[in-house]
Amino acid sequence: MSLTRRILLGIIAAGVLAATAQGADSERAAIAAWTHSHQHALLDEYEAFLRLPNVATDRAAIRRNAEALVQMMERRGLSPRLLEIADRSAPPAVYGEWLVPGATRTLVLYAHYDGQPVDAADWASDPWTPVWRRGRLDVAPEIVQRDASQSIDPDWRLYARAASDDKAGVFAILAATDALKAAGLQPTTNLKLFFDGEEEMGSPHLREVLDVHRELLTAEAWLIADGPVHQSGRRQLVFGVRGDANVDITVYGPKRPLHSGHYGNFAANPALRLAHLLASMKDDDGRVQIAGWYDGLEPLGPAEREALEAAPNDETALLRDFGLTAGEMRGVSLPEAINLPSLNINGIRSADVGAQARNVIPADARATLDLRLVKGNAVQGQFSRLVAHVKGQGFHVLDRAPTDAERARYPKIATLVLQPGGYAASRTAMDLPIARDVIAALRTLAGETLLLTPTMGGSLPLVVITDATGAPTLIIPLANSDNNQHAENENLRVGHLWDGIATMAAVMRLPHAAASATATDGDD
Repeated sequence: MSLTRRILLGIIAAGVLAATAQGADSERAAIAAWTHSHQHALLDEYEAFLRLPNVATDRAAIRRNAEALVQMMERRGLSPRLLEIADRSAPPAVYGEWLVPGATRTLVLYAHYDGQPVDAADWASDPWTPVWRRGRLDVAPEIVQRDASQSIDPDWRLYARAASDDKAGVFAILAATDALKAAGLQPTTNLKLFFDGEEEMGSPHLREVLDVHRELLTAEAWLIADGPVHQSGRRQLVFGVRGDANVDITVYGPKRPLHSGHYGNFAANPALRLAHLLASMKDDDGRVQIAGWYDGLEPLGPAEREALEAAPNDETALLRDFGLTAGEMRGVSLPEAINLPSLNINGIRSADVGAQARNVIPADARATLDLRLVKGNAVQGQFSRLVAHVKGQGFHVLDRAPTDAERARYPKIATLVLQPGGYAASRTAMDLPIARDVIAALRTLAGETLLLTPTMGGSLPLVVITDATGAPTLIIPLANSDNNQHAENENLRVGHLWDGIATMAAVMRLPHAAASATATDGDD
């Protein structure tokens, strides 16, 4: 290629990029203006959505949520339908689409509409009645009322189960379609919407749904609207998630509770035995002591290492916010820790405490363990290592309650049950063309402050999606990082909802950055 032609192409490319940037600014302003002028109508609809209980294990409630979603999507002309399988008791996925004549690319936008269980006694307000507060509960807990004649403060927070995880993702996608249509804009790709109804259960039926509806769900990539933005508040694009598996463990004592005065020092206490067993699984530096736990891990590549090094170091502020003096794993940063497999105790239960405590030796003690996996781990492999460790602590391990004969034979018995729905970790290469295009879209909003993150700490069934469809996945977090997801007093900062709508609208107008770069390179 001659120097003159190279200069000419460079000038043309620069002009195209400038025009694209100017167009993106105009679109961003139009979407922001529409969102601002419709903020109360949007929040009316969102609050109604949050009033629907959506605990993943409540099939009837999940069905009501799915039907409500269908109505919300019908109003938007998104051709919704429920994706069912032969097992009609399985929660349906809710599907919709916005197809564009002449579009050569197709994307699936994923979010989930189910939520975690709640214990209403732990909440400051009813988890199914959305409540507005001036800020975070421990900082600005004052309850406030929306006034439709006034703009809402972006720092106000909406408290309800699933307000952030993940009805925020669902609603941001739907509202973004409204914003584009109001601005007279179409997506640059065909859009298919997929809303999962059992993600908080591990999506045990997802693979079957994807297999049954394989042709319908063919796409270049799946973009996942879930999770919190970075703790620094910066937007991020995440390329992977940890895998997840949950294990129920029960340790047995006497066949019935016994009086602790009459039988203390005679009948072994299962709660104490369970405490010793759990304590054997980690050392004081937070390293899992189960043999082989860290074996076979897939190392991070140069681009992923570079992304980790570029992440802001805000751990001092996090520790102060959490009321902690140091991280659990000494000498390991938070981004590094997220890229290691972990073992967490979700909860322990044996008899009662506080005012309900009785002087008894309980019959059993139970815990649920949360195993987070990274690339190189397999669910069954980690479970097998856990079982071997428990056996090594002198327990006879079963997958059911012991019989009387087994009680008479073995002094220490533990039941370990791997819950259904576990899955391995997933990580998408950071240099794929679709990744470059999504980065370009998000940089129209975030510029160079956009963070590229190899792995998110939470888990999603992305390996199931990729294995079933062959499509890569990218995660676009939307919620505030201190949203209390999975815990009591879950909340969403409303400014993050507005940002989420803008983010999903930008992704729907995906620029073809990779194609443009190829067009300007030329041949020598």
